[in-house]
Amino acid sequence: MLLFSLDPSCTLAPAVAADLDRAIAPHEERAFEDGEHKLRPLTDPRGSDAYVIHSLHGGPIDSPHDKLCRLLMFCATLRDHGAARVTAVVPYLAYARKDRQTKPFDPVTQRYLAQLFEAVGVGQVIALEVHNVAAFQNAFRIPTVHLEAHEVFNTALPEIAAGAALAVASPDPGGVKRAQLWRESLERQLGRPVGFAFADKRRSAGLVTSENLVAGDVAGATVLLLDDLIASGDTMKRAALALRHAGATRVIACAAHGLLVGPAAELLADAAIDQVLLTDSVPSFRLPVLAALRRKLSVVSCAPAFARAIRASHDAWPG
Repeated sequence: MLLFSLDPSCTLAPAVAADLDRAIAPHEERAFEDGEHKLRPLTDPRGSDAYVIHSLHGGPIDSPHDKLCRLLMFCATLRDHGAARVTAVVPYLAYARKDRQTKPFDPVTQRYLAQLFEAVGVGQVIALEVHNVAAFQNAFRIPTVHLEAHEVFNTALPEIAAGAALAVASPDPGGVKRAQLWRESLERQLGRPVGFAFADKRRSAGLVTSENLVAGDVAGATVLLLDDLIASGDTMKRAALALRHAGATRVIACAAHGLLVGPAAELLADAAIDQVLLTDSVPSFRLPVLAALRRKLSVVSCAPAFARAIRASHDAWPG
């Protein structure tokens, strides 16, 4: 097995490598004056099962497009030089949100992304909590491994769940299945009933509307409000206010990917949200130091989940 990381500032990749008891294989990257890049492995990849870890979030230096281009070209280089299989390990998969046409002439960027990975010879993709699992699996003609964020958050549950009536909620109808899976997992783990709810939300032309409507009973419960990502934080705040209006005693906002753009820090600091749980798939570099949010923010590492997935993939690989 060869394990590569294309982001020198990434703390997730070294944690995955440590969990696997493997060193990160060296590579060279050169930047040209016009902005082009050259990447090459410094270890012979011939015949190897290679894994390339690279999260496709924007910033703090490179855009998602820059990161995607570097990932694709490095994976292609590994294949050119004889790697038997190349797996793209993508903690945050950019362009996954646009997985269907909702307006005339809309793009389906998740499918285009899949075509790019396939074109350069990527043999497998491992990603954490994509926007729509069914669309993700259907977009790719190569094997995919989808890691669910609730399995990462379960490590933080003992403190949260102690003695509390629990419910899992989705901030919108589109995330119902994601929340239901966590509710079912929690009921098995805790051996007691866990409630379920979802909040109303509609989006058109980037404008989000809701009317404090909640389907499900959350009265007197600590609510785990689960989404795939937090961008501006508006969806989470609106859902938290609706859940409070419906009688929730605590609301814990949980998301796999904290993009935290625009007014996210201020919106998440709202009193309707008691705690914010994120994974480290995206570093919180956009988050200003606000005392109101710093007190309620916790980051849970997804490195063990990726290490398990890579180990299982490699052990099952016939090569």
